[in-house]
Amino acid sequence: MGKNIVQKILEAHLVEGVPEPGKEIGIKVDQTLTQDATGTAAYLEFEAMGFKEVKTEAVSYVDHNTVQVGFENADDHNYLRTVAKKFGITYSRPGNGICHQVQLERFAKPGRVLIGSDSHTPTAGGIGEFAVGVGGLDVAVAMGGGPYYLTFPKVIKIELTGKLRPWVSAKDVVLKVLSILHTKGNVGYAIEYGGEGVKTLTVPERATITNMGAETGVTTSIFPSDEMTLDFMRREGREKDWVELKADPDAQYDKVIQINLSEVEPMIACPDSPGNVTTVREVEGIKVDQVAVGSCTNSSYRDLMIVAHILKGRVAHPDLEFGVAPGSRQVIEMVDEGKGLETLVKAGARIFESACGFCIGNSFAPGTNAVSLRTNNRNFKGRCGTPSAKVYLVSPETAAAAVITGKITDPRRLEEMGIKYEDIKLPQRFILDDSMFIFPLPEEEREKVEIFRGPNIKPIPKNDPLKEKIKGMVTIKVGDKVTTDHIMPAGPYLKYRSNVPKYATHVFEPIDPSFPQRALNNKERGVDNIIVGGESYGQGSSREHAALCPMYLGVKAVIAKSIERIHQANLVNFGIAPLLFENPSDYDLIEQGDELEIPDIRKAVESGAEDVVVKDVTKNKEFKLKLYLTDRQRRIILEGGLLPYTAKGGRS
Repeated sequence: MGKNIVQKILEAHLVEGVPEPGKEIGIKVDQTLTQDATGTAAYLEFEAMGFKEVKTEAVSYVDHNTVQVGFENADDHNYLRTVAKKFGITYSRPGNGICHQVQLERFAKPGRVLIGSDSHTPTAGGIGEFAVGVGGLDVAVAMGGGPYYLTFPKVIKIELTGKLRPWVSAKDVVLKVLSILHTKGNVGYAIEYGGEGVKTLTVPERATITNMGAETGVTTSIFPSDEMTLDFMRREGREKDWVELKADPDAQYDKVIQINLSEVEPMIACPDSPGNVTTVREVEGIKVDQVAVGSCTNSSYRDLMIVAHILKGRVAHPDLEFGVAPGSRQVIEMVDEGKGLETLVKAGARIFESACGFCIGNSFAPGTNAVSLRTNNRNFKGRCGTPSAKVYLVSPETAAAAVITGKITDPRRLEEMGIKYEDIKLPQRFILDDSMFIFPLPEEEREKVEIFRGPNIKPIPKNDPLKEKIKGMVTIKVGDKVTTDHIMPAGPYLKYRSNVPKYATHVFEPIDPSFPQRALNNKERGVDNIIVGGESYGQGSSREHAALCPMYLGVKAVIAKSIERIHQANLVNFGIAPLLFENPSDYDLIEQGDELEIPDIRKAVESGAEDVVVKDVTKNKEFKLKLYLTDRQRRIILEGGLLPYTAKGGRS
């Protein structure tokens, strides 16, 4: 029986386990990436585990905490720079670009395994790399030479036929995929793209599609490595890194979805979920207050040049704000060479630095009740920095149409305004300038490096071993689709990522600002904190602080209808028991403030039991829960998390 691309890469990297869907495997990691919002914790964890050298091709990016209000972010950057020098990590300086865009340009390689402490790491799947977003602790272990553990995924093949029509682009394709798969129910799957339509898509277009595959909840998304891949790598001066990678003709898949690119039309994700997708024509006419082009999804040369082409000779509608964030310095230089930067500036665009910026809510927040059209990948309520704003996710073409008209407009209508479509071609050769990287020092010079630690950088807290029983209260009960943005808000609080005690004072702030103090009071009284959640608890960002900070506050268990992949792994990594309702309707019977008891939890974990009973002492009821953990995860939970487990010499 033939193999698909996912199977080929994973089996080639297998170091532990059986490569069968649903089974846990350990794989060798070739490359790792971090960004500054997650990197400080990852490297503090790397140090805490006693590692002395990095054994992956590692890159540390600064692209999130670039707004330096106060000393904290600058201190974090100095810490990251000196840690990189000390341990042999390539450091991408602030302003060099967004990690996923730069990784695609300069480092990603077909057939390799990349893990990154950012949920959109699968962007590199556009070049044929098996790329997975994980928590920082998993990255730290991999950098130290340990395997990365994951469930061997089932594979969904998305068969592409046809060719995109004018005014329709890769963003519309992935929004179409989201309209089919939605944002939940896809845990344990990977997406593999195939079919004749693949040959019509460039690597940057493919990367847009794999980037937002993260919103479906799959482990990763990947394209073949073919002549189009070689063409892109040749333009980047990296053809020596190319290898062909394709599925066997008789490869098997668990699901197959057919999409004819010729039939895709402009799509839009409406507030407040990337899965709330419809066609642009269905919502045309809504007044727009702000347009933002950029983020790791749509900030490539092609994306910015199509916007520049549409806006040439025009000025942004007087009733809206317009901002552009290029994905990298390379993009800026190439767009400038193509006269696109001048066009954007003359059209009234505010040019932001090459950083995550508006996507993570730390700049360019919309006004009160404003409608914001954005080319980024997430539109969770409040993520933009303004809780009352309505954020729509669109393609660069749809964004540019709104800049002109001041309202949501199907870009195909631009023809009526005398604007002809232009098929943007990639430059024959990209401008290659790696001067903003600080590459690893020779080993003999690393010993002399002193790591900088500012006053905001605190040691990573460790959890205690799992107790015989969990006895506490439901400190908070939340609904469906609670994201890691809800649990651990970013925006102005990003600068506290390296200071867990301070950052923990903001846990669940968008939902219930009183939670941190309530949890601390319980912890001081010896009462365990328990979180109860609905469907898809912990979706969104890979930020491990959404588990780390609750652990610091004394959270011992999360009970939910379902928990998303990365967040469940992070809960385990910090010793918090992830439990699922056997009967989802039992969720309705538990209330915030109820006293709960999970007797013999340690015995259940030790024995490998999947069935666990929780007693609601307040209601005098019992509920059945499920505890789905691998043997390795059970050992980690027993020790109180991956840090103490690794410190005791456990295999990770």
